[in-house]
Amino acid sequence: MTVAPSEALTPSEYIVHHLGHFATGHQSKIVDFSIINIDTIFWSVFAGVLGCLLMYVAARKATAGVPGRFQAFVEMVVEMVDDQAKGIVHGDRSFIAPLALTVFVWVALMNSLDFLPVDMFSSFFKWVGLDSVISHHRVVPTADLNGTMGIALGVLVLMLYYSFKIKGIGGFLHELVAAPFGIWLAPANLLLNIIEFAAKTVSLAMRLFGNMYAGELLFLLIALLGSTATAFGVVGHVIAGSIWAIFHILIVLLQAFIFMMLTLVYIGQAHEAH
Repeated sequence: MTVAPSEALTPSEYIVHHLGHFATGHQSKIVDFSIINIDTIFWSVFAGVLGCLLMYVAARKATAGVPGRFQAFVEMVVEMVDDQAKGIVHGDRSFIAPLALTVFVWVALMNSLDFLPVDMFSSFFKWVGLDSVISHHRVVPTADLNGTMGIALGVLVLMLYYSFKIKGIGGFLHELVAAPFGIWLAPANLLLNIIEFAAKTVSLAMRLFGNMYAGELLFLLIALLGSTATAFGVVGHVIAGSIWAIFHILIVLLQAFIFMMLTLVYIGQAHEAH
C-alpha cells in the first residue's frame, strides 16, 4: 500500500530517503560488519515472534471436529510443507519438516510487511517527535541484502551440519576432494565444491532480496505518482497501487515458497552421497 510522499522532497530524494536504514552508522564500504541495520533486526524478530504466536494459537485451538477457517488454513500449509519435505529429503525429517515450515512462515511474514504504507512510519516518527532520532526506517527485512544473506548463511550452516552428520567427518571431507572428478583431481574438486556452496548461499540470498527490493521500489514509484496534483496522478495512484498490491500477494507467497523449497533441496543434497 502507498500514501503520497512529502512535498518537501524531490522524487529522487524521496526514494533515497525511503531506501535508507535506521543503522548504527553510515555504511561507506560494500562490506562493513561494524554497521548494524537496527530496523532489519527488529522487524525480522517481530515477524519471527508473530509467526510463533500464530502457530501456537493454531495448535492450542486445534479441534478434532470440523476445523475453523484459521485452523484449516494452517493445516493446509503444514500438509503442503510436509509433502514437499517427504518428496525431497529422504531420511529423518523430524527436524527438517518443522524447519521448512518455520522458513516458509517467517519469510512470508517478513515479505508481507511490504504491504504497509510506505510513509506510515516516517509520518509516525514525525508525529511523536522522533524524526530527528530515527531519520530513516525500512520495514521489510527481506528487501535488505543483509537480512536475506543472514538467513542464507543459516541455511549454509545447516547444509554443512547435515553433511557432517549423515556422511561423517571423513566421508564429507573425502567427498569434498573426490567428487565429482575423482581423487586424482582433488584440488579442482575442492575448489569446485567450495564455489558450489558459496553460489548456493549467495543465489539464495540474492533471489529473495532482488524480488522484494524491486517490489518495494515499485511501491515508492506508485507513491510518487499519487503525489502529483492531477486527476491522472490520483486515479493512477489508486489503480496502480491496487493492482500491484494484489499482484504482490503472489510474489510474497511465491518467494517464501521458493526459499523454503531451495532450503529443502540443499539440505536434501546433504543427505545424498556423490
